[in-house]
Amino acid sequence: MAPRRPRGAGAFPKPVESPAPNKPDPNALYAALDLGTNSCRMLIAQPKGSQFHVIDSFSKSVQLGHGLERSGRLSRASMARTVAALRVCQQKIRRHEVVRMRLVATEACRRAKNSRDFIRQIKRETGLEMEIIQPEEEARLAVISCAPLVSTRTEQLLVVDIGGGSTELVWIDLSSVPNRDRPRAIMRLHSGFHPPESPFPAAKVVDWISVPLGVATLRDQFNDVQDDAARYALMSWFFEENLSEFAPYKDAQSREGFQIIGTSGTVTTVAASHLGLRRYDRTKVDGLRMSSDQIEAVIGKYLEMGRPGGGAIRALARIGSR
Repeated sequence: MAPRRPRGAGAFPKPVESPAPNKPDPNALYAALDLGTNSCRMLIAQPKGSQFHVIDSFSKSVQLGHGLERSGRLSRASMARTVAALRVCQQKIRRHEVVRMRLVATEACRRAKNSRDFIRQIKRETGLEMEIIQPEEEARLAVISCAPLVSTRTEQLLVVDIGGGSTELVWIDLSSVPNRDRPRAIMRLHSGFHPPESPFPAAKVVDWISVPLGVATLRDQFNDVQDDAARYALMSWFFEENLSEFAPYKDAQSREGFQIIGTSGTVTTVAASHLGLRRYDRTKVDGLRMSSDQIEAVIGKYLEMGRPGGGAIRALARIGSR
């Protein structure tokens, strides 16, 4: 006797649909775009408590500064690559209906003789209004972006932004600020490195420097050196020479209570290498803590592979080890 077929067998199952996520209010979204010497990066995010929830992102190596060391101008090819990347950013901004944004360009556009013409070309071809910011503003933005990562035990803080064409370093004294208020004290620097008098305990910017050297400019300046180890050694020496008058570099610093926070793609690449990631994962890299010894170990592995690490990274590791 054939088994009875259950009632309803063979009928199409009723689909179970998960509710679609609510579309964020465009008025609550912010877009931040950073056009550097080597890369074009953008985040679209929504505030979530004291943090941000990333809605969309874009990152592309456009090599805007390629050949800039030699000619002093942005090349047609590099500008074409950059405009193509910015069109993608513009499409994302339009798709999410973002109305609040800040779009900045840094060292390559600061140095290039034809940068103003390029900014006008961007506006004409993409509709995006780019702002060329000065080194102090670039350093200040790097500092306040690091506020959530500042340890309440930190007495002396070094914020580092290694870009494609420049490196910004800011040394901040937090010793007079109560422990739990130290991250908030960093945020108060939004008005500048020398803010007006305030009833709140203030973070003191002891020294800051912008060095016109980054991963792209170091590569271009030493591309005629064939030996990897020799090229790396020269990069390191040259970068350290440019730091000779920076206060925390020339004066010995204790590791106790001293924290370095890096904000750049170079630093996050070192962190990803330390974790052994095959694909970049922001959730694992953001906020990762590494010792100077661990940074040195990653650099050693780079050299073993025959590819030079950045001279900037080596110098910063030495600052932290003093």
